[in-house]
Amino acid sequence: MPVKKIAGSERSSQVRPDSEWSERLHYFEARQEEIVETIREFVAIESPSDSKLAADRMGALLAARFESLGGRAHVHRAEEFGDSVQIDFPGREKIKPVLLLGHFDTVYPLGTLATMPCQVTGGRLYGPGVLDMKSGIALMLYAIEALQSWHAGVPRPVTVFLVSDEEVGSYSSRKITEALARESAAVLVLEPAGPRGAVKTARKGVGQYSLSVKGVAAHAGLDPGKGHSAIVELARQITAVSRMNDLRRGLSVNPGVIRGGTRTNVIAAEASVEIDVRIKYAKQAATLDRKFRALKPFDKYCQLMIQGGVNRLPMERTKDVVALYRKARAIASHIDWKLEEAAVGGGSDGNFTAGIGIPTLDGLGGVGEGAHAVHEHILISELPRRALLLAGMIESA
Repeated sequence: MPVKKIAGSERSSQVRPDSEWSERLHYFEARQEEIVETIREFVAIESPSDSKLAADRMGALLAARFESLGGRAHVHRAEEFGDSVQIDFPGREKIKPVLLLGHFDTVYPLGTLATMPCQVTGGRLYGPGVLDMKSGIALMLYAIEALQSWHAGVPRPVTVFLVSDEEVGSYSSRKITEALARESAAVLVLEPAGPRGAVKTARKGVGQYSLSVKGVAAHAGLDPGKGHSAIVELARQITAVSRMNDLRRGLSVNPGVIRGGTRTNVIAAEASVEIDVRIKYAKQAATLDRKFRALKPFDKYCQLMIQGGVNRLPMERTKDVVALYRKARAIASHIDWKLEEAAVGGGSDGNFTAGIGIPTLDGLGGVGEGAHAVHEHILISELPRRALLLAGMIESA
């Protein structure tokens, strides 16, 4: 169904009457089942972060799908992880592009579809990666396709960047993400929506530390006094680390995985803990790091080794982020949708782009629950207005 053009600035969402926004919504509603089938096609190709072959298969499909809309695909080769895919749409206006950012890797191992099939039940689409975030990639496709239909071509330059290793730290793709963001007017992240479909205007920074202890082994029965237990030392260190928590200020430290010892009758020579950290403000990263580096052994015969740090700085709710949210809220208001905002504890690649000062709005993807869980799903009925919101944001960002 074609949508009428309105005289005046094509990039301003404010000049369009509510009746045209209703027509635009109907455009996506008429394609709802088509969007669902596209998402199912994506979910059917399992693409765990740790399988380069599988991820590259998914990346090749996505490159072809976006190229079918007239985009120019560029594959960024990676050795350990799948290749990331960039697709450029030149647009008619000679302005900075908007960057649509997402990932196609999932946390589920190959073979998960056998026990967790992609299926529709009760208005929900279930499947591994359906929410996080293959539905978001489908929304990119249909928003671009719609803009081409409405404007006889994409009205402004658009760059799509889909990474293959977001779920494991984005080590092969981070520099590319940041470089593309620096060339862009704004970044729209198609990660899952927040509670009640909210977009995300703040995310905590994320990091990980590894604290290892080297002690002195001895026979637990014959020579207990000659040993210096790495496990006992580690227990004391974990207690000290736990005191770094400051939940009131949004800082959390969680010792999550412990390893150590060899046998019950041996005083442990080695032990270690992996620690997840979350910060609300960028300035907390340096302070927290100093505290970790300042840890000293309680037992002078034990040695400590500390590695790691904050990988993703927080996405803070800056005035530029708020400006993007206000544009999104204005677009939503045209169809009587009160679009909320949310601050969340998890990180995304949007942390990288916000961290270097590029206006970023996250959580524009599918609405649902159960990311990384067996009940992962999206609400099918929400797809049309999510696509409408993204199309409007591409025009106005």
